[in-house]
Amino acid sequence: MPVRPFPALVTSALALALTALPLAGTASARPATGTCSAAAIEAADPHGPDVEALCAALKGLPDRDATAALIRVGGRGGWHGVAGVRDVRSGAPALEDARFRAGSTTKIVTAALVLQLVAEGRISLDGTVQRYLPGLLTEDFAPVTVRQLLNFTSGLQPGASLGDDVDTAYERRFETLTPEEVVAASVAKGPDPEHAPGEFQWYGNIHYTVLGLLIEKVTGDSYAHQAAVRIFRPLGMRHTSFPAGPDPRIHGPHNRGYDWIDGRLVDVTEWNMSDRFAAGDLITTTADLERLLVALFRGRVVPEPQLKEMFTVPDVDGATMGAGLERFELNGKVIWGKTGSRPGYHTVVAATRDLSRTVVYSVNSTDAKGDGLAIAQRFAFPAFNR
Repeated sequence: MPVRPFPALVTSALALALTALPLAGTASARPATGTCSAAAIEAADPHGPDVEALCAALKGLPDRDATAALIRVGGRGGWHGVAGVRDVRSGAPALEDARFRAGSTTKIVTAALVLQLVAEGRISLDGTVQRYLPGLLTEDFAPVTVRQLLNFTSGLQPGASLGDDVDTAYERRFETLTPEEVVAASVAKGPDPEHAPGEFQWYGNIHYTVLGLLIEKVTGDSYAHQAAVRIFRPLGMRHTSFPAGPDPRIHGPHNRGYDWIDGRLVDVTEWNMSDRFAAGDLITTTADLERLLVALFRGRVVPEPQLKEMFTVPDVDGATMGAGLERFELNGKVIWGKTGSRPGYHTVVAATRDLSRTVVYSVNSTDAKGDGLAIAQRFAFPAFNR
């Protein structure tokens, strides 16, 4: 998706919104203590992340593209930094331990839960939606397997939503759309008319919305509680949770999220995300996501051989996704990761398979649902420069 243009009027409006507030100018240069000093850059491990480039990415925040950024790099030569403001009204410095909406990185949790249930023999990867959730799909649908849901080849069409973009969805941000309603709208469209299940990879939330319902049916428990008892608590992810139903708030310390709507920088922090469910409703911190990433890759969350499903891309043209993770190549390195975006918040988790390099960031992007690649190129790619 192309970057949304910023006409001079909009850019000027942001400049006024930021510079007219107390501390906004000084808060823009607030990386974590010592991590971006000249001495720290000089002392950085030459085989570690490109600290100079990471510091350059943080420099000048807030700007027209982001109001704050939190970055954690692990593996050889760890580094972390924070810059920007907690909110544009006060200009208070951004919080490094801030909680945020993690968007589609939620799918990593969902995939892990399903694969745990596979390891326990309660679900089969070759078992079908028709078997586990009878009546959910009509007779028009060919059998859809759990594996096809996990790797986005199910052939299900997009479900219901409250708006195709931030501008239109903003007016409906406090409405509730249940997972059942999302799925029913997908089913009403019928199966993909061009591709049978397993033939084509199409990334979308509907696959993981169905998986969330599957987890609840098989366990007899809520998706959120299963995530807490199976993953968050065992890993010590104390600041990670899901909202209570339609609750639009982020509880605990957080940086405000903003987006450009009709030429104005609008606070979009409060938003009912219940329609995203198991596909994108997670609230967490960078430290907790880093903990999840490392434990997952080390086999502490999903046992072998089920873990290999997350690193297996189906043999169909153009496929890049495994079960909840996507394969990238950057500077000769194979990287596995996941992006996530909600209005005002853009998230990335990524790592080499051997964990020699990991990166987690949360960026308060003012166009978080726009060009995520541009954000990643600025804030994540430097971690893999060398």
